[in-house]
Amino acid sequence: MVGMFSEIKSVHFTGIGGTAMASAAAAMLDQGYSVTGSDQNVYEPMASFLAAKKIEAINGYAEKNLSHKPDLVVIGNAISRGNPEAEFVLDHKLRYCSLAELLKEFFIRGKRSIVVSGTHGKTTTTSLLAWVFEHNGLNPGFLIGGIPNNFSQGARFTQSEWFIIEGDEYDTAFFDKRSKFIHYLPEIAVINNLEFDHADIFENLDAVKKSFSQFIRLVPRNGLLLANGDDPNLALLLNVTHCPVKKFGLGDDNAIRAFNLRFGPTATEFEIPSFRFHLNLLGELNARNALAVIGAAKHCGLSNKQIQSAFDTFRGIKRRLEVRGIAAGVTVIDDFGHHPTAIRETLKALRLKYPREKIWAIFEPRSNTTRRNVFQTELVGAFADADTVVISEVARLEQLPPDERLNPEQLIRDLIAAKKEAAYLPDVDSIVAHVAKTVQGGDVICVFSNGGFGGIHGKLLQRLGRR
Repeated sequence: MVGMFSEIKSVHFTGIGGTAMASAAAAMLDQGYSVTGSDQNVYEPMASFLAAKKIEAINGYAEKNLSHKPDLVVIGNAISRGNPEAEFVLDHKLRYCSLAELLKEFFIRGKRSIVVSGTHGKTTTTSLLAWVFEHNGLNPGFLIGGIPNNFSQGARFTQSEWFIIEGDEYDTAFFDKRSKFIHYLPEIAVINNLEFDHADIFENLDAVKKSFSQFIRLVPRNGLLLANGDDPNLALLLNVTHCPVKKFGLGDDNAIRAFNLRFGPTATEFEIPSFRFHLNLLGELNARNALAVIGAAKHCGLSNKQIQSAFDTFRGIKRRLEVRGIAAGVTVIDDFGHHPTAIRETLKALRLKYPREKIWAIFEPRSNTTRRNVFQTELVGAFADADTVVISEVARLEQLPPDERLNPEQLIRDLIAAKKEAAYLPDVDSIVAHVAKTVQGGDVICVFSNGGFGGIHGKLLQRLGRR
């Protein structure tokens, strides 16, 4: 390794609990580097993942965590000025970088990089694409913002020419406000969709579009821009001439088009010319995810039969419609959904699987967008396929000005006006008590949160198990 990364032997990860950070830390350990890390809280599944790798996640940030003066400090994008470790790094002029920069220089440069981006479906699409390549013997390196069940971890770095990475539009670090995907050297850029999100860093939809436009400009002339041709927010961004462009979707003008789409209780089926695919994932969003995978894989030389063979054995991702357990006949499901579109599509998929059962949606407004009132109205429609909705207290409410905060009480009133059973219960214990008192055998509970939500899944199952 040359330049600023020469002679690196020890690496410390400040903010190691994030899915990508933890995965990269494990990959660095596998490559022989000495790895340490710290975080304020580490949630599942990354807590167990790090423990299995024997990487200690020091609880809390402190200067003493860097007293061994590591050769490189990787600073997570949630870390801001004032963090004692960030301040120590700057005071002592330690070598530091963002996770995206680490990935670019250690693992992506020189590879054939496939970057999967978009507001929704990134983790599923990246996981499915990585499995298609793996199943067909291509041994890809990958980094995924979750844990695919077909792999033991969310990151792997191989000697293969292929590197498949989930490309997030969120900013890189406190010292680099560009989107993370700008660093990933895309040969093939996949864009699933584009909506307003990350209200803490993007002012409006146009700002999000600008970041994606910068990403598109990085695709080389011998690469490929592969994008959802049905998404109106993407349409103008695809009018480029510097690289080939191929569109996927359900509309007639898409080069990779699905037709005769059918949804069953456990699978999705669709046709492309001369071949019928079936997928062990539910819903229209996953059908589009699969189209993106088909487009990328065929561009890289794989056949329809090779792709379908991988689809047959794909086992999903942790925290994406993951059944955490069944107690007293009640199924408890964990889902990472936190944007109105993701919640709506997840519940639509659940309604396909459970057409007659009562579906509960328990939602923690925790992301930097849903803590705000930008989706106050949209959230009402997001729960259309739920029978009962429970909203918890907005996370870290004190950090937001009153006029920017989501109003959960108003959300409940609007849901009730839309003929929904709904309740606002601020903490996990009150939610568990309420659910345990009223839920019936056969009901399905889907918990939506992009954090640990106080261990609510285990508490629900434990409480229901005592009934």
